[in-house]
Amino acid sequence: MAETTSPSSGSFDALAAAQELESAAIQELSHAQRHAQLFRGLFHRLRTEVGKRVVGQQEVVDLALTCLFADGHLLLEGVPGLGKTLLVRALAEATGVRFSRIQFTPDVMPADITGTSVLTENPVTLQRCIEFRPGPIFAQLVLADEVNRASPKTQSALLEAMQERSVTAGGETRPLGRPFFVMATQNPIEQEGTYPLPEAQLDRFLLKVVVPAAKREELHEILSRTTRDGEAALEQVVDHRGIQAAQKLARRIPIASEVQDWCVRLVLATHPDSEFCPESLRRLIRAGSSPRGAQALASSARVCALMQGRFAVSFSDVKRVARAALRHRIHRSFEAEAEGISNDAIAQRLIAGVPTIALAPSAPRASTFSNGRGAR
Repeated sequence: MAETTSPSSGSFDALAAAQELESAAIQELSHAQRHAQLFRGLFHRLRTEVGKRVVGQQEVVDLALTCLFADGHLLLEGVPGLGKTLLVRALAEATGVRFSRIQFTPDVMPADITGTSVLTENPVTLQRCIEFRPGPIFAQLVLADEVNRASPKTQSALLEAMQERSVTAGGETRPLGRPFFVMATQNPIEQEGTYPLPEAQLDRFLLKVVVPAAKREELHEILSRTTRDGEAALEQVVDHRGIQAAQKLARRIPIASEVQDWCVRLVLATHPDSEFCPESLRRLIRAGSSPRGAQALASSARVCALMQGRFAVSFSDVKRVARAALRHRIHRSFEAEAEGISNDAIAQRLIAGVPTIALAPSAPRASTFSNGRGAR
């Protein structure tokens, strides 16, 4: 067994921890606790490395890493200059995965993303053949920059890749590398020449994170870092095999029936005709979340538990990711828009209004360990 130290120690060997997560099996409680601590160390080491480039934005960084280890996709929303693209680049450098960036503009076509078939000629035999040249989607970490600037036809090129982890082009389906992680950005203010993301595509993002403006102290630190010497060099913390091992571990975290039932009731509460929807919110909601919302809550909460070194999900883990998992899956009514009540505010009221313990629990018992994967 590889020797590792606490995550706060500078001698923590993240690569050795990732290798142990990949090779060892969980057969008893001590193994589970050991693996939880290894994951915690790996998470904190990766967070520290990304923090060398990204100033502040601790919650944004944590949710981005949570999304990565939950094997989902992330939507970042914020005005320009807040470090969204910088976060993605830093994460790619710290993980060593294949990275590509797609700058979405109105003239980008689907083939510019997925790739296209071209006619080529062999210089030796002079024979011509059709050769597929893969597009930038064939990477492990894909930055979809300003995704709402592309037309719906181009945006739809991401749907199959995000859901099925494959691309169909030229009549052939080609699998994408693993892990496969899409981080998309959009500007919520400048709406001229933009195309709102379809609901079907929004639903495929595991989490939506709103990037806040920098604070006074953070701005001082940004100036100190960016107006003097060059960028800080980042060390590769983990590779693609370590990420997949951590993802596999996260799927095995047990979730108690009471916690799982709260996830279910939170999602049902987003539907105005549901018995679990608070009466004060029914008029503010036009439509609610799909089952992917419950999957996002459960899978992200599992990662949050591991991030704390625990091998069981608590209510606090679900609360930590609930707004990010639900804010883009709630559709406001006309009354909510007229009163200026945002999706984020509705999600926050739902989380506070749905009790953690049901009055008459009827949900089936959740399995202790689960290796199965649902649709994302």
